[in-house]
Amino acid sequence: MSESTASSGTEIEPFRIDIPQADLDNLRARLNGTRWPDQLPGVGWDYGIPLDYVKELAEYWRDGYDWRGQERRLNEFPQFTTTIDGQNVHFLHVRSAEPGALPLVMTHGWPGSIAEFMEVIGPLTDPAAHGGDPADAFHLVVPAIPGYGFSGPTRERGWNVRRVAQAWDELMRRLGYQRYGAQGGDWGSSISRELGVIVPEHLIGVHLNMLTPVPSDQVELSDEDKARVEVLRRFRSTGSGYGAIQSTRPQTLAYGLTDSPAGQLAWIAEKFGEWTDGDLPDDAVDRDQLLTNVTIYWLTGTAGSSARLYYEAARSGGWGPPAPSTAPTGIAVFPKEIARPVRPLAELSNNIVHWSEFDRGGHFAAMEEPDLLVGDVREFFRRFR
Repeated sequence: MSESTASSGTEIEPFRIDIPQADLDNLRARLNGTRWPDQLPGVGWDYGIPLDYVKELAEYWRDGYDWRGQERRLNEFPQFTTTIDGQNVHFLHVRSAEPGALPLVMTHGWPGSIAEFMEVIGPLTDPAAHGGDPADAFHLVVPAIPGYGFSGPTRERGWNVRRVAQAWDELMRRLGYQRYGAQGGDWGSSISRELGVIVPEHLIGVHLNMLTPVPSDQVELSDEDKARVEVLRRFRSTGSGYGAIQSTRPQTLAYGLTDSPAGQLAWIAEKFGEWTDGDLPDDAVDRDQLLTNVTIYWLTGTAGSSARLYYEAARSGGWGPPAPSTAPTGIAVFPKEIARPVRPLAELSNNIVHWSEFDRGGHFAAMEEPDLLVGDVREFFRRFR
């Protein structure tokens, strides 16, 4: 799968993605032999992702999508592996040529991967080449969460949000970064925020593009804020079935998703349909980038191990009220997020120093609106340079 194996001790080993052709041939054959389900007429998305759309996407994945081209794009970014707390960790490490660049660890979520950040890495590490100010440059570290992609699978219980955050702090220390910023959405938001809880002395600041509102009777909410909380309630009652399954039966789910690429595709693409700012997933994100994300899950066989993060979070207080964070925190609010952050609630447990509201974009901000996300990350971190 790569030119290196997982490293031992604290060594950092170069890594290059190199998928055997036999694996790609197997993927194509499986897509060609998909056993499709039926569907009721005229139901659209009411029962889940529509059959005709998944068929179209699977056909393109089989006959039009170019993994080798995407593999070359990913390999343009320097990447490495190391072992932390007994777990293989794969990461991109893209250093800026600018002498004053600020170290920043960016973390994806589910159903994302390092492929989420392909369009923001260049502008963040080399702003001058993308019409920006060289003073806004970052050294970027983009790790794959244990259990995800080329960091997967996990080999033991207990890889919850706090343990991942502890691993990230160790990773940044190994790379020579004693103080750094953190950025993320979805699980990346939880992990980035947790860094501000457990090692605030190492955190320059935390920038999040997701922060789920936690209802409280301690503050008065505006009608708009109440509407945002109501969206969260509706999501939990009608849109969170995937989370219930992944937090209770990830192993059972894994058999179907690991055996059927069409199943893996539908499981992920549905979320891009529901959580993005568009009628269809590829109205909001580039179709090839979406399929690169799906293909990473398929080729690494990490449908089950990525879902285990939900299981671990449910058993370690991950769904409860957040611990207070003193780290300076910036929030970017995109309108089609699963549940938009509510500032009065966020301020109960976070040191909010920056808050931006955008008129477009959704859950996968780095893929949907990379320019908006890059601009907000730059603006937030300028105060710490």
